[in-house]
Amino acid sequence: METTKATDAPPEAADPRRWSALIFIALAQLMIVLDGTVVNIALPTLQQDLGISDGDRQWVITAYTLAFGSLLLLGGRIADHTGRKRTFLIGLVGFAGASALGGAAGDFETLLVARALQGGFAALLGPSALSLLAVTFTEPKERAKAFGVWGGITAAAGALGLLAGGALTEYVDWRWCLYVSVPIALVAAVGGSALLSESRRGDRARFDVPGVLLVTGGLVAIVYGTTRAEADGWASASVIGLLAGGAVLLAAFGYVESRAPQPLLPPRIVADRTRGGAYLAAGLTMIGMFGTFLFMTYYLQAVKGYSPIKTGVAFLPMTVAVLLSAGAITTRLLPKVPPRTLVVPGMVILSSGMLWMLTIDTDTSYASGVLIAGLLGGFGAGLVMPVTYNYATHGVADDDAGVASAGVNTAQQIGSSLGTALLNTIAASASADYVASHAAPGPSPDLVRRAALEGFQTAGAWAAGLIVCGALVVAVLMNTPRPVAGDGRTKDGVEDARASAAGGRESLAART
Repeated sequence: METTKATDAPPEAADPRRWSALIFIALAQLMIVLDGTVVNIALPTLQQDLGISDGDRQWVITAYTLAFGSLLLLGGRIADHTGRKRTFLIGLVGFAGASALGGAAGDFETLLVARALQGGFAALLGPSALSLLAVTFTEPKERAKAFGVWGGITAAAGALGLLAGGALTEYVDWRWCLYVSVPIALVAAVGGSALLSESRRGDRARFDVPGVLLVTGGLVAIVYGTTRAEADGWASASVIGLLAGGAVLLAAFGYVESRAPQPLLPPRIVADRTRGGAYLAAGLTMIGMFGTFLFMTYYLQAVKGYSPIKTGVAFLPMTVAVLLSAGAITTRLLPKVPPRTLVVPGMVILSSGMLWMLTIDTDTSYASGVLIAGLLGGFGAGLVMPVTYNYATHGVADDDAGVASAGVNTAQQIGSSLGTALLNTIAASASADYVASHAAPGPSPDLVRRAALEGFQTAGAWAAGLIVCGALVVAVLMNTPRPVAGDGRTKDGVEDARASAAGGRESLAART
């Protein structure tokens, strides 16, 4: 019979199956992130096959990100209260069913419902997977290795999704970009069911319904408003109204959370400087990563004329750079150095990859252009992601592991959604301005390619500036000293808050 860990139980010996369980937890994370990009390259073929208009095609991506990002905090609380293993398995089975529905979709409406369902089940799956990782690996060196694997997969899965999307679209059918998640989810569910241990909060579940409605409404309004800005313009009444309404709802959410008996997002989770810095770094890093995916994909296909599969292969060096950076460097240094000594340089290196695009022209070779930009972006992301996932859940009581996990997933998902929409709007505007200022009797193919490149470079420069500014903020916020292995304390002797979780108390804030 399955046993549940009580939050006030004495410390238990490490589960001997934990490394095997990590395989299936990481497999679920691979599927979640992969599904955010695998459809991108297939979008032109999918659009033509289902007769989707240019104005509606964005919803194939946005339906997933909206549902995922806006429901993550609720998913984290559900995992904490109803059981992280149970929520993990439900999320996997639901995701598999939604993926099968999307692959079989015969019209746009069915596909849209399937993508939203994928996002909703991902909102259950993401926080439960990360919180299972957090409560399974508590010894500093093992935790660093586990989060190194997790962060590397998270950073690399987006590029792998582009490769898989290109191969499946060109050699099989775009529908397999959705079907591919079914076997992955089922394998993870079978392995997780056999190897994972259940854990949950010991108190009675009381869900913060006003908080759920406010944060979901606020995030949906902001993401939708940002998405609409591409077509309607930032100054349109609809976009301004959506963004302002979203900001008001999120402000009301913060007010309600400070007074709720069991808040959806306890203020103590975000108030910790290191954890807040981790959330910020995760969000900005995903802006850089998804911006790189977006611009390189269109540059390679629209400007250089690459096929879908060749475009996917072109991202492989970026994937290798992520894995080497996360596995060979970050995992080894994470238990030995303060977190900002990895995060800040990683963000700067990632931004330099975006800036390298300024050196690219329409006839620049792959080796001197996209390859270098991809290697810089991948190496930088590999330094950042394992650290942010580690410290986003580090020092929280086991009771709050789910919501802390949801917080970093929300930062990542909203960062990628808002960042992609924002950067795409900047790129489109810059391209239109370039065409207007270089008007000719008729638009030539060369002018179109140069205008597209101008847009990518302008947006890349904005992304780089945003990430560098974020790195400066993180350098100030993330002031936690290096950990000391084996004693549960940081270098200055502050007790790790996980020790207090055995008594069911709130986590202790790290101090310098």
